[in-house]
Amino acid sequence: MYKIKETTENTIIIQKSEFITHLYRVNNVDEVNSILEDVRKKYYDATHNCYAYILGEAQDIQKCSDDGEPQKTAGAPMMNVLKQNEMTNILAIVTRYFGGVLLGAGGLIRAYSNSVSEALAKCKRYINKEIAEYVLTTSYSSYNNLINIKDINIIDTSFTNDVIITFGVAKEIANDLEELLYKHKIDITSLKKIQESVIEIPVE
Repeated sequence: MYKIKETTENTIIIQKSEFITHLYRVNNVDEVNSILEDVRKKYYDATHNCYAYILGEAQDIQKCSDDGEPQKTAGAPMMNVLKQNEMTNILAIVTRYFGGVLLGAGGLIRAYSNSVSEALAKCKRYINKEIAEYVLTTSYSSYNNLINIKDINIIDTSFTNDVIITFGVAKEIANDLEELLYKHKIDITSLKKIQESVIEIPVE
C-alpha cells in the first residue's frame, strides 16, 4: 500500500464547474472528521464537498460520500481511484462549485475521477519497508563509500574523529550485509545490529 506525506491541492474546470481537490495524509477516523469539518467551514458556499477515505495497511476502513450529487457519481468514483492506485491512510475531498451546466451521471463520474487522479499525480508516494537497523563506526573514506551504496538507507550520522553511522537495509539484504560492505572496502569490525523496524521510503 502507498501513502502520501504532504497535503496536495489541485483544481480543474469542467463545463464552468470548478472542482477543487485536496488530498490529506490521515491516520484515524478522528483526523478525517476534523479535516472534513474544517473544509466544510472553509468552503461553506460550495455546492458539494464530496469525499472518500481509506485507512489501514490492508485498506481495512473505507468510506465515501456523494454529498448531494446523484448516487455513486462522486464518492464512489473517487474511492475507485484511490483503490486502483493502492493508496491507504488518505482522505480525498473534492469541492465543487456548480457552473450552471449539468454534466450527467457519466460526466460527473469522469469529473470526480479525474480530479482525484490529477491530484494523485502531483504527489510523491511512500511505501512501508521492513528493515534491519545497524550502527557502524568507520573512517571518513569508508563513510564516503557507504553512502554510495544504493541499498543503504542512512538514518543518523555523527561526525567525530571517526564517523558513527546508523543505517538500515531491507531485511532480505541483511543476511548478505557483511559481504556487501566488504565488497565496498568498508571495515565491519564495529558493525552491530540494533533492531528491526518499518520505515517509509519514497517510490520513484
